[in-house]
Amino acid sequence: MKIIIVGCGKVGRALADLLSAEQHDITLVDTNASKLRRITEDIDVMGIVGNGADIDTLTEADAQNADILIAMTGSDETNLLVCLMAGKVGHCQTIARVRNPMYSREIDFIKAQLGISMVINPEYAAAQEAARVLRFPAAEKIDTFAHGKIQLFKITIREGMPLDGLEMRHLSSACHCDVLLCAVERGDTVTIPGGSFVLHKGDVISVVASEQNMIQFFANLGLPTKPVSNVLIAGGGRLGYYLTQNLLASKIPVTVIEERQERCDELAELLPGAVIVNGDATDRKLLHSEGLLRAGAFVTLMSLDEENIFLSLYSRMVSKAKNVTKINHITYDDVVYGMDLDSTLQPKFMTADYILQYVRAQQSSGHNIETLYRLLDNRVEAIEFSVNAPSAATDIPLAELSTRDNLLICCIMRDDQVIIPRGSDRIQVGDSIVVVTLAKGLQDVTDILAPVK
Repeated sequence: MKIIIVGCGKVGRALADLLSAEQHDITLVDTNASKLRRITEDIDVMGIVGNGADIDTLTEADAQNADILIAMTGSDETNLLVCLMAGKVGHCQTIARVRNPMYSREIDFIKAQLGISMVINPEYAAAQEAARVLRFPAAEKIDTFAHGKIQLFKITIREGMPLDGLEMRHLSSACHCDVLLCAVERGDTVTIPGGSFVLHKGDVISVVASEQNMIQFFANLGLPTKPVSNVLIAGGGRLGYYLTQNLLASKIPVTVIEERQERCDELAELLPGAVIVNGDATDRKLLHSEGLLRAGAFVTLMSLDEENIFLSLYSRMVSKAKNVTKINHITYDDVVYGMDLDSTLQPKFMTADYILQYVRAQQSSGHNIETLYRLLDNRVEAIEFSVNAPSAATDIPLAELSTRDNLLICCIMRDDQVIIPRGSDRIQVGDSIVVVTLAKGLQDVTDILAPVK
């Protein structure tokens, strides 16, 4: 597909890298010539210097023949204008990053009036993810499929857990609930395990279940099943606003520490149910006076990754709080991933995942990719396919279905029933299925099948 990306900041570059690797024809547009030059030297993409909202620039980028245009500049208004102008130049699908809470209530109206295909708000999406792990603090990360009916959660096997030394085939009986362990990270190796695989302390495991079975799984392991009692947030930016709003709606008390007095005044007006504290969240005395030692969770949403990381590490030393840490710099992900930070939020990765999901769906003939996540340091993909028509993958017992190596059919959603599949189950038209795979680039439900030799 021919894709134009306007704005080559951290997310724009990450998207260019990701989409170029999937053999798309990428054109980057930015006003910063030196930044464009650095990227085009590293990645096989075309760079055009100019304003993406300018007709001549869009014409030079060949927007009239593009399939998708993605507007990722630092300005919401510019992104919306770029998409509007692209619609005038050509007939491509358009995606805009819009982050200001002021627009959040009018997103559907904006999309309809400007003809935008998709609007992404990274901070809002990150707040939703943070809220999920604060409601189920035993999990390090929770992704959802089938409109929240299927949970894919990640935990680390700690010393003393009954999972240590357990053979995979005995997982459901040992946990007394219907779950499926679909991926294991052990050191530098990621495995989609078979029945004889033995779990060990230190393994990071990804598990699929309905919400009810996820709760039962945690309970049977002696892990907490209730939401955190209260939350202390360091940083009152957009993400902090969205998260506080979400938690207050769930009756979870929230205290927000924000250094800018003007922003504190805004938050106090916007979030009357929260406690807003004007101060420096890196001040140890302030953290203690605002209840870090008594906090159910501590969420670090400062602008600097270094501050977020050090605050979370300090919290692990002095408290039993659930820690959630925002990480912005994609280039440091390999370093951050090796730290024991409990749960991390990476809004830029989430943005890339949503766009990749959309692009893959546009490529498939039936547009049947519903959800896509990249897991375990981006080495695994979890994809939800809707099954819209009969195919070589339907109406065959799974035990007889020849699927790709390193691919697991984890779950079938049929009407409102969540099915953890066994060998006798079949994929039927109308189902949604969740697969976890080490393969990259799957676009259609038939791609789960082993290639014909």
